[in-house]
Amino acid sequence: MGRLVGVDLARALAVFGMYIVHIGPALSATTGAGTWVRYLADGHSSVLFATLAGFSLMLIAGRREPKNGPAGRQARARIAIRALVLLALGTALAMEYGGVIILGFYGVYFLLALPLLRLSAKTLAIIAAGLALVTPQLAFVLNSRLSESVQQSINAYDPLKKLSEVGVLDLLLTGFYPTITWMSFVVAGMALARLDLSAVSVQRRLAALGAALTAGAYGLSLLLAGKDALRSMAEDGKSSAGFEKASSFASGSIKRHLSASDLLSAGPHSGTPFDIIGSVGVAILVIVGATVLMDRLPQLRRLAKPVIAVGTMSLTAYVGHFLVQSMVGIPAGESSQTSWIPVLTFILGAIVFAAVWSRFFRRGPLEALLNAATQPAKYIR
Repeated sequence: MGRLVGVDLARALAVFGMYIVHIGPALSATTGAGTWVRYLADGHSSVLFATLAGFSLMLIAGRREPKNGPAGRQARARIAIRALVLLALGTALAMEYGGVIILGFYGVYFLLALPLLRLSAKTLAIIAAGLALVTPQLAFVLNSRLSESVQQSINAYDPLKKLSEVGVLDLLLTGFYPTITWMSFVVAGMALARLDLSAVSVQRRLAALGAALTAGAYGLSLLLAGKDALRSMAEDGKSSAGFEKASSFASGSIKRHLSASDLLSAGPHSGTPFDIIGSVGVAILVIVGATVLMDRLPQLRRLAKPVIAVGTMSLTAYVGHFLVQSMVGIPAGESSQTSWIPVLTFILGAIVFAAVWSRFFRRGPLEALLNAATQPAKYIR
């Protein structure tokens, strides 16, 4: 199966967005175009990552047509193994870097997505829409009823919590990327994968849908919640992905400070219906836009090959930037960070590494290890 180059480009952009959030200057320290870049990266890059993760699941399970029989069982086994590996890797990284690590959450997303692998694009889109509308209210209610003593009791018996900051309760409800609300993005990505993105008619409809979702969600939020509806946590001088607790109503640690009216906001990582719907719209626009550019501009496609290579090894690029940060002592999520030089250096480094590695190897280092871990699935009949 040939690679979807536009999707790889979108995945690379998600990686660079995560770099900007983790390493780049605080939003309050930016001006002009830098402010827009910093704001768009905040929250939207991780959502794009999650949407593309759902897309990737369908590449394994059968993109346009679900795999049946032994092939289908093998695909589900491969996804389950990937989920467990990512959960373990995410927990290991969270021991060092805290709750900002998204990989453990991916493991849970993948496991919950297993029953949905055979559904059509229309059904998946309906499920994604339903989750976007219902789960924020459910998360708000559950968090409002989740007392500190109950959290402590659950965490006391949670082996994951004993190992790192991210326990089962964090993965499902109170963490930075809570499964209860983030499954919307994964299912939306699965629905996109069922479509023929190379078809011009599909591209036009998706572009219109993405624009409508983005403008409608953010516009309505501004109308209902006022001028601060789209306010980013990074505007307070901190990176929203800094090594600290989430600042949304989905985080049980601050639920007592918020009211039901906060569900009308749409700021990055707020986890509200407007945030989810608007972020899905942005993700669709990026994926469709990258696909159109790669399909229609072959010259640009050739020039973008080093960047596309980053998208083919996004797991390596993601994990690698945390490891390099530790090695060189670059802080993340601190309001004192004002320079773009560190993040631009990381982006350039990732491009050079991916371009060189891809000339000699088919998969990135961690991608190759993850693929090897799933090989036992081929013996399932």
